[in-house]
Amino acid sequence: MNVLMSSEERNFTLWLTGLSGAGKSTLSHEIARQLRARNVPTCILDGDELRAGVSPDLGFTREDRTENCRRTAEMAKLLNNQGFTVVVALISPYEADRQRAREIIGADRFVEIYLKTDIATCSARDPKRLYAKAITGQTTQFTGISDPYEVPIAPDLIVETGTLDIASSVALVMNFERQRFAHA
Repeated sequence: MNVLMSSEERNFTLWLTGLSGAGKSTLSHEIARQLRARNVPTCILDGDELRAGVSPDLGFTREDRTENCRRTAEMAKLLNNQGFTVVVALISPYEADRQRAREIIGADRFVEIYLKTDIATCSARDPKRLYAKAITGQTTQFTGISDPYEVPIAPDLIVETGTLDIASSVALVMNFERQRFAHA
């Protein structure tokens, strides 16, 4: 298996942002599967997994969310530099944090993908009942309910995961990726 990339190809980061339940983890795994099928070395950085391992010391204050986003961007940059394409699945609710991630990773390697889904759809998809807990006040600092989510101002791609199925959502991302990065 030859995983060397041509001079036209390079590693990049697909940064999936959106509310809890928008489909970030689900899509990241399918995107990574398709990239790997094309022999593109790929790594997923998932927000839930990062909080359990790399960032267990962080809570959900604005400052902690900013630091979690920064750590994720630094890891993505390191992985890009080591030959991996990275798929980030992270709520990353603040525009300034996503912009900082773009600067850390490099604007030429950073793709911001906004998974646009309304709160009702996200809540209906919520197996942990986090939205119900946030609405009743049992959970505080919950993005979209008691904490803000700043919709991206100019994302590279918008995927309406509230109306599109998984296959259609992934197809949009993969078509965009092929056009932008010219992977075979």
